Amino acid sequence: MGDMRALRNIVVLTGAGVSAESGIDTFRSAGGLWEQHRVEDVATPEGFARDPDLVLRFYDMRRAAIQTRQPNAAHLALARLEAEWPGELLLVTQNVDDLHERAGSRRLIHMHGEHLNAWCSACDARHGWTGPLIDRPPCPACGVPALRPDVVWFGEMPYRMDEIYAAIARADLFVSIGTSGAVYPAAGFVHTAREAGARCLELNLERSQGSGWFHESRLGPASELVPAWVEELLR
Repeated sequence: MGDMRALRNIVVLTGAGVSAESGIDTFRSAGGLWEQHRVEDVATPEGFARDPDLVLRFYDMRRAAIQTRQPNAAHLALARLEAEWPGELLLVTQNVDDLHERAGSRRLIHMHGEHLNAWCSACDARHGWTGPLIDRPPCPACGVPALRPDVVWFGEMPYRMDEIYAAIARADLFVSIGTSGAVYPAAGFVHTAREAGARCLELNLERSQGSGWFHESRLGPASELVPAWVEELLR
């Protein structure tokens, strides 16, 4: 990893591999299916327009399920790093669960939205939301029954990209954890970080599609790799 003392600013990107060990299914599975559904049917604006009931039921089940899951050692180690790291730290997650928050992370951006939020397509308000949406409840702000999952679907723009790129430009270290390297723009972050001069580390179950861009790859479960790396960094 080189001289740890030269590091000040860290950007960590997390993907589905961090939550998989908490029992949350990864998005990329065999045949382009997500829990037996075609991704096009449940994770695109077109799919929602075509069959809103299917999409709302799907996300209602996901929203209920994540509330029964618990953070694992990887989530807890990243929260510890945030608490103890003296420099800048930004955690960018592609995950739409709240396990990072429940582990104690606060300096984070959900670039793909959050299961426990609802977004009103009528007035653009966002609300914390833990119950179902299938019954078309009214928006608490405007009263129109136009709530949808506050999740970034394929074809939609991820959130807070300006902030993410600004943090990557300042980073001394960029770490990608549990992500396939297949979904852009997140898959391009390592390229941006490396061009900006950051050291780049990959922690993943297997080599990602962008593995060649990293200075170092460590392979194994996130719940083992992340606590070991954090311990090494904070020593």
